[in-house]
Amino acid sequence: MKTQNIMIVGVGGQGSLLASKLLGRLLLTRGYDIKVSEVHGMSQRGGSVVTYVRFGDKVYSPIIDKGEADFIVSFELLEAARWTEYLKPGGKIVVNTQRINPLPVIIGAAEYPENLEEKIRSAGIGLESFDALSLAEKAGSAKAVNIALMGRLSKFFDFSEEEWLCAIKESVPEKFLELNKKAFLLGRQA
Repeated sequence: MKTQNIMIVGVGGQGSLLASKLLGRLLLTRGYDIKVSEVHGMSQRGGSVVTYVRFGDKVYSPIIDKGEADFIVSFELLEAARWTEYLKPGGKIVVNTQRINPLPVIIGAAEYPENLEEKIRSAGIGLESFDALSLAEKAGSAKAVNIALMGRLSKFFDFSEEEWLCAIKESVPEKFLELNKKAFLLGRQA
C-alpha cells in the first residue's frame, strides 16, 4: 500500500494528540507501518497545533510536506484555511465549523476572516464541514469534538465500526468511554 498522509490541525487543548493516538492504535491493528509526529507551537496558550499521521507498507519519515496530505482533519475553520496548501489534489478536509478567535482577533488587531468555507470550496478543495461541537455536546461533553471528527473521518476508510470503537476503548479512560463512543457514532452519521 502506498503511504497515506493525515494531518490533524487545531488549537492547543482541543484533543488533537488523542485523535492521533486513536488513529495510531487503529492502524497498528491493521499491521501498517506508522509514523506520528506532533508539532505544538504555543499549544498550551491556545496556539496552532498540527499532528502528522503517516501509514503504509513502509514509512520512512513522520513529516508531511506541502501538497502531500490525503486528509486534513481540522478542529476549527481558520486552522483548516491555514493548512490548505498541504492538501494533495483530490484530498479532503474534514472540518468542525466552530470558530475560535486567535489572539490578534481577541485583542482587536485583526478580524476573523469571513466566508472561509466558501473560500476553501471555491479553491477546488473537497471540504466536509459539520458542527462537531454540537455533536460532542449532544454526546455529553464539548471536549469530545476530536472523537466526533474521527467519526466523520472514519467514513473515508474501510475499517469497520467495531475496529474504530475498539481503538477508542484502548485510547480513552473507562469513565469517558461511553461518551466518546457516542460522539464517534454521531460524527460517523453526520
